[in-house]
Amino acid sequence: MSFDQINPPARLLMGPGPINADPRVTRAMASPLVGQYDPWMTAAMNETMELYRTVFKTENWATMLVDGTSRSAIEAAIVSLVEPGETVLVPVMGRFGLLLKEISERVGAHVVTIERPWGTVFTDDELEAAIVEHSPTLLATVQGDTSTTMNQPLEGLGALCRKYGVLSYVDATASLGGNTFEMDAWGIDVATAGLQKCLGGPSGSAPISISERAREVIAGRRHIEAGIADGTQERGVRIASNYFDLGMIMDYWGPQRLNHHTEATSMLYAARECARLLADEGMDAAVARHALHGSAMAAGLRGLGLSLYGDQEHRMNNVIAVEIPDAVNGDAVRAGLLDHFGIEIGTSFGPLAGVVWRVGVMGYNARQDAVLTTLSALESELRLSGLDVPPGGGVSAALAHYEEELA
Repeated sequence: MSFDQINPPARLLMGPGPINADPRVTRAMASPLVGQYDPWMTAAMNETMELYRTVFKTENWATMLVDGTSRSAIEAAIVSLVEPGETVLVPVMGRFGLLLKEISERVGAHVVTIERPWGTVFTDDELEAAIVEHSPTLLATVQGDTSTTMNQPLEGLGALCRKYGVLSYVDATASLGGNTFEMDAWGIDVATAGLQKCLGGPSGSAPISISERAREVIAGRRHIEAGIADGTQERGVRIASNYFDLGMIMDYWGPQRLNHHTEATSMLYAARECARLLADEGMDAAVARHALHGSAMAAGLRGLGLSLYGDQEHRMNNVIAVEIPDAVNGDAVRAGLLDHFGIEIGTSFGPLAGVVWRVGVMGYNARQDAVLTTLSALESELRLSGLDVPPGGGVSAALAHYEEELA
C-alpha cells in the first residue's frame, strides 16, 4: 500500500474557525526543531510569554501555552482552579457555556447555571444576583460564543467577582485578538484562547494567562510527580489531571524548568509568530481591523437582503450569524460555496442548526478581498438556489461601508 504526499485543496475559510493561517505563521512552523532545554529554546519560550502578555494586556508572569487545542487550556484552567465539591457558576448564552458546564461537572464541581436566550448577553446585575445567591468558588464564562456570535461584556466582571471573593475565568478562544480584551484592567483571574481564530494560526496551541491571585490558589494544590521531586512539601488536594496540572506546567515554563512534558516545538513557533504579528500591529489596531472587516461583511449580508441574527449591539467583531432564508436549503448553499468557489462558511449548533449561517472574518482573513470574494460567491449561490437577491447588492453595500469608514 502506498500513499501520495499530502496535498490539501485550496480553501478560503470564512466560517467560525479554523481560518487560513497567516503565511508567516506557517513559515515559522517549518523552522528546525531544537531541544526543549536548549538555551535558544528556553529563550524562545520566555519571548512567547512576553508577547502574550501584550496580547492579553496583562503583567501576569504566568502567561504561557498549554500544548493542545483551545479546549485543553479550558480544561486545564477549570481542573486546576476547582476542587471537587466546590461551586462553579456558569452563565450560559450558547453552546460553549454548556461546554464549561460539562467540564466543570467532570472535575467534580457542583455546577450552577444561569441562562439567557441564545442571541443575547448577560447584564452585570444578573451576574451579581447569581453570585450572591450561589456563592461560587469560580465564575466561568465565555467572552465570544461563536455558536451565537454574541460578545459578553466583561468590563465589570473582575471587580464584581473580587467583591465577593470569587475567582473569574474567561474563555476567550474566539474573541482574543479581534475584540477588546483587557485582562488586568478588568481584573480577570484566568483567561484562555486558541490560535485558530483571531490570532491567525492553526489549532493546536492554547495561550493562557493566570493572575497572581489564581496562581496562589493553584500553588495551594502543588504536587510534583514521582521521580522529579524537588523536596517541596506537597500541598492541598492534588489536581486531578497530570497533563493539565497548571502548577506543574508553570514549573516547566518557569526558571526551574522542572520537566513536565516535551514542548510542542513547531506549535510554539506558530504561537510565538501569531503573537509577534499582533504585537507588531498593535492590539487596538488589530481589534479595529476586525471591527472594520466584520462590519463590512455584515453590511454586505444585509445588502443581499439577508437578516442578521441576535443582538447586533453585542455581536462579536469577527463572526456574523445570518438567518438562512426559508426558500433555500442552507446546507446546499454551503456545499455550493465549497464546491464551486472553495469557500467555507458554517452553520451552528443545537437550536440554531440549520437556522443560521455563521460567516467568520478573522485573523489573516480579516481583509477586504476576502470579504468581497465571499459576498460575491454567496450571491451567486443564492441565485443558483432560486432566491432573487439584489444584483451586486452584497459587494456594493460592503464597498460603501468601507468608503464611509475609511473616509
